Amino acid sequence: MIILPAIDIKDGQCVRLLRGEFGTVHKVAESPEISALNFKENGAGFLHIVDLDGALMKRPVNTETVKKIISLGIPVEIGGGIRSEKDFETYAEMGAKRIILGSAAMTDKNLIRQCVEKYPLLTAVGIDAKDGYVATEGWIKTGNVEYTELAKEMESLGVKYIIFTDISKDGTLGGPNLAQLENLKETVDVNIIASGGIRDINDIKACRSLGIYGVICGKSLYSGTLDLREAIECSQKE
Repeated sequence: MIILPAIDIKDGQCVRLLRGEFGTVHKVAESPEISALNFKENGAGFLHIVDLDGALMKRPVNTETVKKIISLGIPVEIGGGIRSEKDFETYAEMGAKRIILGSAAMTDKNLIRQCVEKYPLLTAVGIDAKDGYVATEGWIKTGNVEYTELAKEMESLGVKYIIFTDISKDGTLGGPNLAQLENLKETVDVNIIASGGIRDINDIKACRSLGIYGVICGKSLYSGTLDLREAIECSQKE
């Protein structure tokens, strides 16, 4: 299992939100680049970056900041506002190791197909759920599609990585939704990355016991309830 420290970017700043609500935005570090460097120095082998402005504007916005982070030499997955093959290729050319399509999984299946065909190992899909139903447009809109239904469709299109977030858990330090993660793991045969609610080492152990591929850690690292080195060590145990 891999641990992915999270860096959420808004207006060029490193911020966190509570349950994805933009009214709760608050700065948590001096800069995204300094956070990335700190995570790298503490052993992180992969970073999870979200362009929050991009998610709202429906196009990549903080590309220069993302480019600076990638230049530090640590593998990065990036999401937020990627709605076209051109957007995808912009990050591919920067050197991103995974590129996350979120709302496009609901609105543009053809884009998913194109990216999987051209970039099978770079393509990831973010599935964000409220009460088990998929939310889009920066988590603002919720439809009537269940998260497992969308996951099965993405698997059928050849997607190898799914980042799953229970929005009600995100930024709460209340623990991940293990029941939904287990259900997802039993439903599809893809690499699942868990996001939302991670508090401490016990949550890392719980995700590891489910056979999850990766765990995204945000507020827990910034608030100090989880030690990155300890989490990485735990994640590597059999």
